[in-house]
Amino acid sequence: MQFVVIARDGDDPQAHDRRAKARPAHMESAGRMKENGSMLAGGAILDDDGAMIGSVMIVDFPSRAELDAWLTSDPYTTGDVWRHVEVRPFRIAL
Repeated sequence: MQFVVIARDGDDPQAHDRRAKARPAHMESAGRMKENGSMLAGGAILDDDGAMIGSVMIVDFPSRAELDAWLTSDPYTTGDVWRHVEVRPFRIAL
């Protein structure tokens, strides 16, 4: 099942540093997901100045439970980068 995940970073002064620290491990994980087909698309949400303030991903998991298991283990979750995460069922049309 496809899902869209909208994850917003914290807005505290240390948010950017937490993202920078967790980013290499997050990108490694995303690369593995792309290879196995569970990451269909993903990227950073930017503020008006071009700074990363969150993430949007379209993912494909057999169930919501498996998506939730991935979310709890992602480096941006364990590294306290993402502070608000919204997940919605999704269907790519084109």
